[in-house]
Amino acid sequence: MEHPTSDFSAHRRIKSKERVSAYGEVFTADREVNAMLDLVKEETERIDSRFLEPACGNGNFLARILQRKLAVVQRRYVAVRADYELYAFLTVSSLYGIELLQDNVDECRTRLFHILRDAYLTHFPQADDKDDYLQSIRYVFHRNILWGDALTLRTPDGREAITFSEWTAVNGSGLIKRRDFELDMLLRNQPMQGPNLFSDLGDEAFIPTPKAEYPLTHYLKIYTQDAAQL
Repeated sequence: MEHPTSDFSAHRRIKSKERVSAYGEVFTADREVNAMLDLVKEETERIDSRFLEPACGNGNFLARILQRKLAVVQRRYVAVRADYELYAFLTVSSLYGIELLQDNVDECRTRLFHILRDAYLTHFPQADDKDDYLQSIRYVFHRNILWGDALTLRTPDGREAITFSEWTAVNGSGLIKRRDFELDMLLRNQPMQGPNLFSDLGDEAFIPTPKAEYPLTHYLKIYTQDAAQL
């Protein structure tokens, strides 16, 4: 069975002159992306290291980070499907993006999903896009790559605060704990001096009260969580 892929050229620097003029939209070239990521190479290859791209465009940086992390997952866990699925899920759940233009949001989500899907189906070709696993992966990208203005920390229409989900694995059981946080509240409560809100390097972190919490859910069923808020 063949699975189509989408072609997202990393060499395309602009979509139109009008977009450059209106939004300053210029995409970073692949060579520069890799050079910048190499400055934090160890973090790009650590499965649970979180990355937030506040103007992610169609995903040039996030795509390369995802590919690097998935290479690690393949080396370590490909022998056992459940292990590969869980650690690839954690890789996906560690990537976050904010983007002002809705078409870029859609393209970024699709691009990242295709990278994961194609890697997964290469190793487990009996699966397909309707599998629970790939539905959950698509759902996480929908929650983590958001339409928003990184300056106002709200959706571009001003109606909603940018809200991200934190996904935490519980004891290697396949169960995932989800908590949602409004980004503006996280930053508003961040002390001027003190613990680092975004640190996952082992130092003390400032974590405010979540906006919402969800019951423990197996990673294969994460896509069912819309109606599961506690």
